[in-house]
Amino acid sequence: MSSPTDSRIGTPVSSLDVTSHDRGSAWGLVVGLALVALAITLPPALGWSVHATAHFPDTVAPLHAVWHPVIGLGTPIAVVVGWLGVTRGDRLATTLPWRRLLPATYAATLGWTVALALVYGPSGLSRELNSRQEYLVTARTIHDVPAFLSGFVARIPFSAGDAHWPIHVAGHPPGATLFFVALDRIGLGSSFAAGCVVTLIGASTPVAVLVAMRRLGAEQAGRRALPFLVLAPAAIWVAVSGDGVFAAVAAWGLAALAAAMTTSRPGVRWPVAVVAGLLLGLPPVLSYGLVLVGLLALAVVGLTRGWSLLPVVTASAAVPTLLLAGSGFYLWDAYPALRQRYWDGLAPDRPAAYWTWASLAALLLSAGPALGAALGALAAVRRRTDRAVVWLVAAAASAVVLADASQMSKAEVERIWLPFVPWLLLATAALPRRWRRPALVLQVVVALLVEHLLDTGW
Repeated sequence: MSSPTDSRIGTPVSSLDVTSHDRGSAWGLVVGLALVALAITLPPALGWSVHATAHFPDTVAPLHAVWHPVIGLGTPIAVVVGWLGVTRGDRLATTLPWRRLLPATYAATLGWTVALALVYGPSGLSRELNSRQEYLVTARTIHDVPAFLSGFVARIPFSAGDAHWPIHVAGHPPGATLFFVALDRIGLGSSFAAGCVVTLIGASTPVAVLVAMRRLGAEQAGRRALPFLVLAPAAIWVAVSGDGVFAAVAAWGLAALAAAMTTSRPGVRWPVAVVAGLLLGLPPVLSYGLVLVGLLALAVVGLTRGWSLLPVVTASAAVPTLLLAGSGFYLWDAYPALRQRYWDGLAPDRPAAYWTWASLAALLLSAGPALGAALGALAAVRRRTDRAVVWLVAAAASAVVLADASQMSKAEVERIWLPFVPWLLLATAALPRRWRRPALVLQVVVALLVEHLLDTGW
């Protein structure tokens, strides 16, 4: 009789290892579900006002959401896509040839993302972008980009009066708004057109992660994690969310970095390193907290031992920040102004005693409860798991812990931490084989419940 195998295909393990593997998964799932349950039930049970949203103090914390049961055009599509993913995802992810796997991954991710958005009908791809708090409405009013940049910091504080920027514009570096300015300038400034572009970009993230894993010599681990990346509840917030674009930019930057570090062609190595640096330099000018993507970049460099390219990548990564500085926007002046605005506004109403741990519960709802089981499994068999999985998951987890500790990510992290979700979900490569389908079912069910019972604004 053949021995059982662990998460690395073909590696024999003892029955004790199998028991430990299952126990780790079970404990991880239980702890994760308990954290989510407490985050949902304690505020109403104890009368806590945790202000998950700015305008509705008592909502469905820890998500930025209100109760709003709905069934729509996307409901049957999402059910079918979820069912296909659960029944065929694992087999296709592990057997499709590489050239077919990449377009199939993109098509499946896009289908799942759009189907969930269409639960609200076609407006699911446009309604949030029409909010005056979003980037697009402001982007349509910007006709002088240099003036916009040079005066940006002065309009962050509430002391700017009626001239202060709306929430999302003020809460991010101007790169985020400039992306939508560019869309408006090329004729894609309607909310529906911009929403389609954002969704098309955001859906490419799992493809980038898969490319990175192959370059890091961990293609099989990437394939095993792939169904969980595609069917993550995070797709709810990828559709028409700027953070979905930020996640894709970061993922492709890391994929390019892995390619630069592993190619044996000198004529390709240096140009790709420059491209990787430029891409990795964009996240910090799109969202302040995404400077933490640097931890993932360091993990890639450490895995490949590509330290000789680090100066090139670092210099290239500084270019976006320096270009904005040359136009009058200084990142180092903007962040303190934003921090002051945050603490002058909603931050004091969001108690750290709740949000420090409840934000992690929101992350578990975004990544899906399978993340808890996967982290437990990874902890149990980390020595038998691909080094790339361990390093990248550890880097993403470290980024989340630092973001949480900063107290600048209290609530709405189901959206804000999207760039770290796919790298955390690589831990699902370590799930025991018999856990995989039930875990995928749980992912799909949670995504459907959240989208059909709650109005998350996305």
